[in-house]
Amino acid sequence: MQITGSQLIINSLIEEGVDKIFAYPGGYDKDIFDALYHEKDIELILPRHEQGLIHAAEGYARSTGKVGVCLVTSGPGATNLVTGIADANYDGIPLVCFTGQVATSVIGNDAFQEVDIVGITRTISKYSTTIRKRDDLGRAIKEAFYIARTGKPGPVIVDLPSNIISEIGPAEYPETVNIR
Repeated sequence: MQITGSQLIINSLIEEGVDKIFAYPGGYDKDIFDALYHEKDIELILPRHEQGLIHAAEGYARSTGKVGVCLVTSGPGATNLVTGIADANYDGIPLVCFTGQVATSVIGNDAFQEVDIVGITRTISKYSTTIRKRDDLGRAIKEAFYIARTGKPGPVIVDLPSNIISEIGPAEYPETVNIR
């Protein structure tokens, strides 16, 4: 079965037991919000600013023992998470932060609201990655939750280019993780 990247993201959140997502909409994550609208098992927490969003997700993770999940758009939406990512990293709080991104074809060309969030967060997160191929999406999300939870917990950033979110591909979500 083939589904959009945004639907695979929602399906993966359900598989990971996510019941709340702290999210702020923007141009590069709107397809995920459309898919989330139809999902009744995940509560959307919509703060007024991305900085408040990540601290709320961090508080949720601290108080429940679950992974806090964030979703923001590209550019300033993503950079507004930086303080919370650093705080979660130093305190060992498990977060998975999804950031919207420009299409893969224009990454590195100074496109509108393009920010190298992976480069910015590399030293203040457990792991940070940009998805480059739709076929890697399910595996990358599974790995993100695994990395956020294991060892010393911490924040993981998954940067989602807009073409990957909208592209049709496999619906499979892996049951296990294979990280050396």
